[in-house]
Amino acid sequence: MRGISKTFPGVRALDGVDFSMRRGEVHALMGENGAGKSTLIKVLTGVYPRDGGEILFDGQPFSPRSPLEAQRHGLSTIYQEVNLIPHLSVAENIFLGRQPRRFGRIDWRAIHARSEDLLAAFDLHIDARRSLASYPVAIQQMVAIARAVDTDARLLIMDEPTSSLDEGEVAKLFETIRRLKASGVSILFITHFLDQAFEITDRMTVLRNGALVGVFETASLSRLELIGHMLGKDPAAVAALEREKTAPRRGAAASPFFEARGLGRAGALRPFDLEIREGEVLGLAGLLGSGRTEVARLLFGVDRATSGEVRIDGRRVALRSPRAAMQHRIGFCPEDRKTEGILPDLSVRENIVLAMQGRMSRLGFVSRRRQLEVAEKYIRLLGIAASGPEQPVRTLSGGNQQKVILARWLAAEPRLLILDEPTRGIDVGAKAEVERLVEELSRDGMAVVFISSELEEVVRRSHRVAVLRDRAKIAELTGADIDEHAIMRTIAGHHE
Repeated sequence: MRGISKTFPGVRALDGVDFSMRRGEVHALMGENGAGKSTLIKVLTGVYPRDGGEILFDGQPFSPRSPLEAQRHGLSTIYQEVNLIPHLSVAENIFLGRQPRRFGRIDWRAIHARSEDLLAAFDLHIDARRSLASYPVAIQQMVAIARAVDTDARLLIMDEPTSSLDEGEVAKLFETIRRLKASGVSILFITHFLDQAFEITDRMTVLRNGALVGVFETASLSRLELIGHMLGKDPAAVAALEREKTAPRRGAAASPFFEARGLGRAGALRPFDLEIREGEVLGLAGLLGSGRTEVARLLFGVDRATSGEVRIDGRRVALRSPRAAMQHRIGFCPEDRKTEGILPDLSVRENIVLAMQGRMSRLGFVSRRRQLEVAEKYIRLLGIAASGPEQPVRTLSGGNQQKVILARWLAAEPRLLILDEPTRGIDVGAKAEVERLVEELSRDGMAVVFISSELEEVVRRSHRVAVLRDRAKIAELTGADIDEHAIMRTIAGHHE
């Protein structure tokens, strides 16, 4: 790719970017959210037409008009969000558009058998006849990977493929990547997990603000140098940022204002007790499927508890719906911002003011002028990279969409803010900003429930950590007992 340019209304997404890949290499594309990574991939695969520059594939001019045409040439893409059809079966998703036929009819026996054999190569033994939606996101992601691998791609593009995978699943994926590399397949790997990038890639291309920063051999690049290139800072400035991120935790108020007693949901979460204090960051730690998100959904009334009770300021309350939770000044930033967080067809302004409307007026009406004031305030405070408050939120990068959801709840002034994977799929700079914001909110007296699959984030910011395993709360850690090894030992069952 030479001199690739792409402009959207008010935004120059790519500014003369060069990018190249070698046959049989694993190449990382790195940069902050909004750096242009996804746009570059979508230009390459025919999702977007380029405004300038040229693409050569095997030395020949290449201008796919659609992802399907790119796939026919040997380019296959796995996006961060699982872009399959949830109500079709696993097997139907794997072979969609390329079903084997027998005597003019779709050969379902072959489809099911080949699907299960393909998944077994990933050590995934599931019923391929069941609907994709019946499986958790991690398995859906593995199905997407299996589909892409089975298309005989010469260039396999993986956009955040590990964001929903646990450590064991990541190891299996990396085994597959190494096997594909050995067979001559080129793999473009986009990730925000720095350790994974250093473990699996041969080279890295870094973008910033739609422009090329440089191309680096992974073996000769330090983590500090990479972060500096991504943020546009020198290593000394990045080291200062790291020192700020690891600032010691404060103490929190002693008396809880929120209490859950025996709270549970039959078939989803065993009964648990939980106390939350003003000005406290309570971390929820556990492996994928341990029940972290289920706790958050109960606390916000998305799911109804079948046992136990909740007390706020000593009074028993019924959190039967998100509306009820909001009335008690509880906010919730969900893990899946694409389907449960943003309203993609609304503007940044409209997304930000959603939660505050009911608080500022009994009729739910807030003047246009006041909406603009609030939106512009939080765009400025959170550093949301948007051309203005009227920009459609769907056109923002994932990290900036996350900031819009945070702005929505901050504008509503909650007492308790539940953050489910707030740094999932966002770059290192945005992660640091989210962590600093959590610290500031707790310092100002807001209670925060912080859920993250990255243990170092939970350890770094939490005053207390509730540990979950197999849909049950099994322990709480406080003070000096909060460290990654203690959490892992607890999950493993050594400190029950």
